Amino acid sequence: MWVVSIPERVLMKRFSVISLVGEALRGHSRWPPQWRSPEPKPSYDVVIVGGGGHGLATAFYLTERYGVRNVAVVEKGWIGGGNTGRNTTIIRSNYLFDESARFYEHALKLWEGLSQELNYNIMYSPSGVLMLAHNIKDVQSFKRHVHANRLNGIDNEWLSPQECKEYCPPLNVGGQMRYPILGGALQRRGGTARHDAVAWGYARAADARGVDIIENCEVTGIRRGASGQVEGVETARGYIRAGKVGVVAAGNTSVVMNMAGVRLPLESFPLQALVSEPVKPAFPCVVMSNTIHAYISQSDKGELVIGAGTDAYTSYSQRGALHIANHTLDAICELAPMFRRLRMLRNWGGVVDVTPDRSPIVAKTPVPGLYLNCGWGTGGFKATPGSGDLFAWTIAKDEPHAINAPFTIERFREGVMIDEAAAAAVAH
Repeated sequence: MWVVSIPERVLMKRFSVISLVGEALRGHSRWPPQWRSPEPKPSYDVVIVGGGGHGLATAFYLTERYGVRNVAVVEKGWIGGGNTGRNTTIIRSNYLFDESARFYEHALKLWEGLSQELNYNIMYSPSGVLMLAHNIKDVQSFKRHVHANRLNGIDNEWLSPQECKEYCPPLNVGGQMRYPILGGALQRRGGTARHDAVAWGYARAADARGVDIIENCEVTGIRRGASGQVEGVETARGYIRAGKVGVVAAGNTSVVMNMAGVRLPLESFPLQALVSEPVKPAFPCVVMSNTIHAYISQSDKGELVIGAGTDAYTSYSQRGALHIANHTLDAICELAPMFRRLRMLRNWGGVVDVTPDRSPIVAKTPVPGLYLNCGWGTGGFKATPGSGDLFAWTIAKDEPHAINAPFTIERFREGVMIDEAAAAAVAH
């Protein structure tokens, strides 16, 4: 049991119609900073390594739900500057295996009320996620998903090609395609959220509960005691003692964990995305296709948000090979020929950490006081609130919640895989 030191709760100005109108009349000149920029304290009860969505959510739920008050989040760059700000914001829970379905459904239920919980508009839009089938294998796989999801109480339904066209009119159904659309699986509750708003909302709410968010503070070492337990972290801004340390560092997780002498079954790959010039609303949902490997949605600004698969090589670079983006655009032009004349504005890459079975690790580690949340691959954003909540439970109670209990490191040694790579028809 560690001693909980409770800092003063920070006064957060709540957003409401009255506050928005009042600030508008004053030229928006009196809004306070969204969160503080504190200096690190000598010690904390819990230090979270990684200031992305998962790390910030963990800190928020530690303070909001589990009574841990003396918490810090250390981030080597700026809040939301990693994968949280570099993804395509897709949200869904229609995974095949029971373990994955329970985890992502827990997250989806939190998404539905997250704006109210954080008092911050995360722009969650349940526009639907349509996963296209282009061959017999796809059809069989997606129908299997539909039946498995229904058994778990998760919405998913099979659509004929014409129903796909009715739900998403820009789709090329019945035209000349190398891989014609044979149908699709639709989760109507799926959709998107604004990635920056998610990071800012969690940061603002965690800060209001006394969490110290320390940016530009790279972790350079993890100090362990004589008996092996964690004692604190070495950072670019000095040593910080900690009773517990939670690592949520996405593509850099294996580097950070190696500082504590823990080797992980992880590989890091670049993952690319790109956006088009903005156009009027034309694409009403998220469409995903693994056979021709592309996925697409339209943002509130009118840009088409387009995602590709991971590059073939391991790397810590936040960029990828040009031929991957070109292949993805070829696929989009086949799926929706009306977009062929659109110009692309920019592209970018993130670094995703991938496990052998493409399922995450959210668990205690062999090192006492060290906890791990990693291995989300290309699907981390959709799990953000559920991941934060369950990881906070694991840290606070020193034991996993029933939902994340299967997602251990030991499963790779014991052969108890949750093999979504083989089961899922898409990687995202």
